[in-house]
Amino acid sequence: MAGKNTDPTHIDISLSQGVDITWGDGHKSHYPLDHLRQNCPCASCRSEEHSSQPSSQPASALPMFKPTARLTNAETVGRYAVRFLWTDGHSTGLYSFDHLREICPCPECAPSG
Repeated sequence: MAGKNTDPTHIDISLSQGVDITWGDGHKSHYPLDHLRQNCPCASCRSEEHSSQPSSQPASALPMFKPTARLTNAETVGRYAVRFLWTDGHSTGLYSFDHLREICPCPECAPSG
């Protein structure tokens, strides 16, 4: 993260479309809601993501319908994070500005490899 200013100068939150942030260094990020939900930094989401144990659920020929991620609300937490409240009831993830800048999905920020 060296050289990146993680202080936002403007944040625009759309409960149905996503989040747009303009950073102190002029970079602009757009976060679709599904990207934010998949990158929730809370402990329970991270443990699901990194779990090496197989699911106890039986395999199904038909995948379960997964509704599109939507926000019901968003609130700032101090001067360092945003908490999103999701339609699935999840609200424990604090998305720090450092984390948001780290997960910026734009081509310029995507890891090269």
